[in-house]
Amino acid sequence: MSLVDLIAQADDRGLAASGLACLDRCVPLLGGDDETFRPLWGSLAEDPPGDWGKRLDEARGALEPTASDGHDAAAAGDAGDAEEEAVRLARRMLDAAPADRCAPQVRAWADACSVAALQIHRLLDPAGPEADVDSGRAGRTEDLPPLVAAELRRQITVLELIAGHGAAGLRQALEVSTEGRRVLRAVVSRRARGCG
Repeated sequence: MSLVDLIAQADDRGLAASGLACLDRCVPLLGGDDETFRPLWGSLAEDPPGDWGKRLDEARGALEPTASDGHDAAAAGDAGDAEEEAVRLARRMLDAAPADRCAPQVRAWADACSVAALQIHRLLDPAGPEADVDSGRAGRTEDLPPLVAAELRRQITVLELIAGHGAAGLRQALEVSTEGRRVLRAVVSRRARGCG
């Protein structure tokens, strides 16, 4: 099943987990650490939904933009421009997160996060600038560069875990996201060394 189909069929928890996982994997671009979104992951296990909105506000407070966000990268030319755009996309994901994880707009947010996370990986993949993320989301993955293809697989896995196991799938979904965060952190670090 394609990523587009999985998002269309996901329930509220699956959609919130999907959007959060995309955001969590991109937290290195926002200057956050591995624990930044842990409370939000915890709230996904709660029925009825717990204090998602409060925990979201706390995460936003911890990730307030700084004057240097993206500017150091911009000085490095095209590579810097790509990273600056990646930071912008990650910031947009965070800013657009709905305060109620069961609100109707969660589906649109999860879908937008999926696209943004794939675009971020496309921007940061040396082989990625021409990748068609929409085709990948629709199931045509043969031409995707490695970083984008791996992000697509992670998005699909998170949705399948929640669809198949509900709240019990959250721990594995978090593990998938943690792995992706490590990969992206390594990519960002490598790019910073290359531009230094």
